[in-house]
Amino acid sequence: MIKSIIDILDNWEIDFKAFLAKLVLGLSILLIFYIIGKLTKHLAYKINSKVLSKHKDLQSILSGIIYYFFLLIGYYLFLQVIGLEQYFVKLLAGAGIVGIIAGFALKDIASNAFSGLLLFFEKPYVVNDWIQIDGHFGKVLKVGLLTTWMTNKSGQIVYISNQLIYSGVFINYTTLNKRVIRFQADIESYFDIDELRKLFNNSLKNVKNFVASEEIIFLVKSIGVDGNFTLDISFWVTFSNEKEFINSVSDVMILVKKISVDNKFNIINTVWISDEDNNSSAGMYGNV
Repeated sequence: MIKSIIDILDNWEIDFKAFLAKLVLGLSILLIFYIIGKLTKHLAYKINSKVLSKHKDLQSILSGIIYYFFLLIGYYLFLQVIGLEQYFVKLLAGAGIVGIIAGFALKDIASNAFSGLLLFFEKPYVVNDWIQIDGHFGKVLKVGLLTTWMTNKSGQIVYISNQLIYSGVFINYTTLNKRVIRFQADIESYFDIDELRKLFNNSLKNVKNFVASEEIIFLVKSIGVDGNFTLDISFWVTFSNEKEFINSVSDVMILVKKISVDNKFNIINTVWISDEDNNSSAGMYGNV
């Protein structure tokens, strides 16, 4: 009986020594790959900080992927050395099933992330551009991996999912640095169209930042039974920021009134026709 117990303990001692040796070797390998992962993560972050200086979140993600890649290799070799790699394979198989389930649950996040990568490479807009996405008009504050941050006219921060950019239509007003000013006005009892066209053409050319290379579009939209009619006029101006453009619109409204007073005829109901949409995927939400 005592001899049998001694034999069992001796066998355990041999197995324990072998397992301890494998454990030390496995931990050493894991430590080496952990150090390699840390060093490559730090090196990759330094390289990415120069290449991706404006995308801090993308820097962290790419550096993290490299780190966990080496750590995963270290864990696999560790388990292989101590003879438990079959459990790792089973764990990966289970993770694959979980990954499929998570893929359906997180498909919108993945779509936003992929769109964020496309934005990084294509750069259809950058920080400080004035854009309109999904019915929201404003200035770009940040282009992130998942969302684009912008401020609207009321000064609120709007977060736009990046997938909306590639699944819909967006406008970058800063690309050309020019924009149309379109307005409508009702004219009372004045039907010399040629004279009226000359008055507006000569006056609008004096508007600050007027683009002389673009034609002034002069349309008569409607004529009433009493002889009154509605004008629809469009022309281009350059601008460096939204405030400058809005000031040009205001100047035009004042100029139209001055034309009316100087030439002794009535212009009423002068309205700026904005090309900004206020209809988002969430529905109508009012003027921004």
